[in-house]
Amino acid sequence: MRSSPRIFVAGHGGMVGSALVRALHRRGHPPDRIVTRTRAELDLADQGAVDIFFRTERIDEVYLAAALVGGIHANATRPAEFIYSNLIIPVHVIHAAHTHGVDRLLSLGSSCIYPREAPQPMAEEALLTGPLEPTNEPYAVAKIAGIKLCESYRRQYGRDYRSVMPTNLYGPGDSYDPEQSHVIPALLRRFHEAKVAGASSVTIWGTGAARREFLHVDDLAEACLTVMALDRGTYEGVTAPQRGHLNVGSGEDVTIRALAEQVAATVGYTGDIVFDASRPDGAPRKLMDSARLRGLGWRPQIGLAEGLAGTHAAFVARYG
Repeated sequence: MRSSPRIFVAGHGGMVGSALVRALHRRGHPPDRIVTRTRAELDLADQGAVDIFFRTERIDEVYLAAALVGGIHANATRPAEFIYSNLIIPVHVIHAAHTHGVDRLLSLGSSCIYPREAPQPMAEEALLTGPLEPTNEPYAVAKIAGIKLCESYRRQYGRDYRSVMPTNLYGPGDSYDPEQSHVIPALLRRFHEAKVAGASSVTIWGTGAARREFLHVDDLAEACLTVMALDRGTYEGVTAPQRGHLNVGSGEDVTIRALAEQVAATVGYTGDIVFDASRPDGAPRKLMDSARLRGLGWRPQIGLAEGLAGTHAAFVARYG
């Protein structure tokens, strides 16, 4: 009887990586066949260390979820860190996986790969058809390079390397750093702290008019496993027009104003919400066209209201 594959989840300590580990457990993968390493144990920016890891661990599959991520403020103030880290990690992991005979790999990107003015909802074919959103261009360029790495190793060496592009994610394990986090964890923390402090108002960056799509990280993890379970012919057939990546989104978007109001209600904050129009909105709208993945049978299961409630409960349990 064939043994279960040894699966390396790169970035298992982050929100996405931890969700992938949970999903693998739910689907019955033995814990001793799921390989993880902390940053202290394996620095993915160290090419030699990554090479030694793949040479000694006999990995069969890789989920590449390791990345440096953050919101508008983090991208604007740390562009060199964002482009360097998000280039060097996939370069090292993908090349070492190929060198040591790993035939199956899934790389996770981001919806920011698409042009700022891409037609909505954004289909896979929109990649490289126009200028990127300036506020996160370095990060987006690195994520595009990840797609092209997977495409190139597939075309030249025949590797079964795949890519998925998730929309804005949230859920347990997210970062709540006040300066670096994405919009939902930032709002959850700010409204929670405002409620505890009895603050009369909370100020939000931008006009509130920008529209964003959100997906619970556990839904993304299930989508990733669905994509990896496809036979190679099916995957390559459905991605043929754009040579190798699939969008993963909820199919619905909301304004930042409506999102802020919903997060405030979830937290129980009843003060005023003020929008600072002198701050950037970012891209006016980001909605993914996930029709290809839905055509393969995947559907998100966690609605925004349910997801926000669970994420707030996880935040309170973690930070009090």
